[in-house]
Amino acid sequence: MLLINKPIGLSSFDVIRKIKKHFPDFKIGHAGTLDPLAEGLLILLINSETKQAQQFTGLDKTYIHTARLGIKTTTGDLEGKIIKSQIVKNAIYTKTVKNALEKLTGEFMWPVPMYSATKVKGKPLYKYARENASITPPTKKMTVYENKLLDISCKEGYCDVTIKSKVSSGTFIRVLNEKLGEQLGYPSTTAHIKRIQIGKFKLSDAIDLETENWMESIGKSTP
Repeated sequence: MLLINKPIGLSSFDVIRKIKKHFPDFKIGHAGTLDPLAEGLLILLINSETKQAQQFTGLDKTYIHTARLGIKTTTGDLEGKIIKSQIVKNAIYTKTVKNALEKLTGEFMWPVPMYSATKVKGKPLYKYARENASITPPTKKMTVYENKLLDISCKEGYCDVTIKSKVSSGTFIRVLNEKLGEQLGYPSTTAHIKRIQIGKFKLSDAIDLETENWMESIGKSTP
């Protein structure tokens, strides 16, 4: 197993390709993807351990993420086109946000984002979205165990709300941030996501691919 600190801009498969370039004899698979615009903990499984991926993909996950209040986008993050905007004129109070986050703690049946790899009739939703196809995304159970408000920063007509959330596998942070906006009366999208824990595995123990000696670290941590 390898714990990797994935930087922003790389897909999970980009990370695998980068490592295989230096360690071509490794058979490598991931235990749950991380979007290219997200950063943080990615679990890679090596050789025979790739067969055990399922026991890791179902683990709970913890994220630090930022909801931007004032805009809603097609993709649920800053990569998409703005489809709704509203100037945040009034101050967003800590108590108000905490109350909203409390209401977003529990089990919910929420729609899956259109820009996701979830398949409908054997086809990923993001392909339907790119084709502008008329299709209703499925709903699924998403569980939010804990939301902790970390920061509120407002400027230029929008507010960034940074939160630490522990959620079940399959919970989309982009959906959670949009739901927070609904609770607060504003359109909302995701400005940043960092995954800091998967089950008992922590980002602090991961190999940082942006350091000069990352290959040496991999060599020491694999049989």
